[in-house]
Amino acid sequence: MGLWQRFTLIFKSKANKALDKAEDPRETLDYSYEKQLELLQKVRRGVADVATSRKRLELQITQLQQQNDKLEGQAKAALAGGREDLAREALTRRSGLATQISDLQVQHAQLADQEEKLVAASQRLQAKVEAFRTKKETIKATYSAAEAQTKINEAFSGISEELGDVGLAVQRAEDKTAQLQARGQAIDELLASGALDDATGTSKDNITLELERMASGNDVEAQLAAMKAQIGGADAAPAIEPAPTSDQNPA
Repeated sequence: MGLWQRFTLIFKSKANKALDKAEDPRETLDYSYEKQLELLQKVRRGVADVATSRKRLELQITQLQQQNDKLEGQAKAALAGGREDLAREALTRRSGLATQISDLQVQHAQLADQEEKLVAASQRLQAKVEAFRTKKETIKATYSAAEAQTKINEAFSGISEELGDVGLAVQRAEDKTAQLQARGQAIDELLASGALDDATGTSKDNITLELERMASGNDVEAQLAAMKAQIGGADAAPAIEPAPTSDQNPA
């Protein structure tokens, strides 16, 4: 296959795809139905034309038969009046009319046969056109339903995709929130345990605080004991003896 042939094949393929995409089967069916109706109308006009011609021949045959009857009567009258020559002339004309009537009758029979065939063909064609119309409407309805269903499915598909994206966003938000909460709790635990020193120095673990409180208490007790020692030295007042109880005898 040459380059030009390949190019032509590609062009035709793309053109067919474009036409197939742009073509609406419903419009094609309606167009075909209109063409069939036009053909049916032509056949009916043909039937009408043949019937008209047949009727015209019938009128001509009737007129010639009337003339034929008239010439026969004239021939009889001329012969009765002793005018054999006139009777012969009338019969001669009558013979010519008979030939014309015979020819017209042959044509009339042919037209009648043609008309009968055209009527039968018109009836068959009309039946086919009616059947095609019914099938056309059925196909159009089915196509419209399928088209609507496809659009609905595409809409649902689009909604599903959007919901899927929203679901992923929600999931990411939840994961990030849980991660931040876990990080905050971990920092609190580290600060409480002393594993993570507070830069301000204000955060201490429980053991350190307890030790500091004990050290402070010991220091206070030591200071208090020293003060007592200073005050109670030589200048200390004598100790007050306790009052005697009721069950003790005086010395």
